[in-house]
Amino acid sequence: MKIVLLENVKKLGKKDEVIEVSDGYARNVLIPKKLGLPATSENLNNLKLKNKNEEKKEENLKNLAEKNKTNLESKKFVLTIKAGANGKTFGSITSKEIAENIKQSAGLEVDKKDILLDESIKNIGTYDVKVRLHKDIIAVIKVEVQES
Repeated sequence: MKIVLLENVKKLGKKDEVIEVSDGYARNVLIPKKLGLPATSENLNNLKLKNKNEEKKEENLKNLAEKNKTNLESKKFVLTIKAGANGKTFGSITSKEIAENIKQSAGLEVDKKDILLDESIKNIGTYDVKVRLHKDIIAVIKVEVQES
């Protein structure tokens, strides 16, 4: 019997996959536990429509990320921190502070986990910082750290 999986099933398949299983396993395990549906023409059509909608949403998100990338890369983000002699700072600039500055300056909400810093910034100067806007799109922004 062909089944459309509604959830990932270990050693069987992933969600939205069409698989072949024995009739008894389908009727006694997968369908009662709401792990799968029979692969009727209606269910297959619903799966196809769902996949098209997900692809369209993904494409819209990617286009929005591209637009945000050009917007972010055209701006310069300025952060201030207390500093002593030789440009050595008291403390450091972290990804959280950069995310807050992006939100204030560009009006774009970015998660601090999406700011790719090797280590926190501990000196005054200009730095290139990578920001992940989408799984395929990474923007490189200019962050200038100034003495307050």
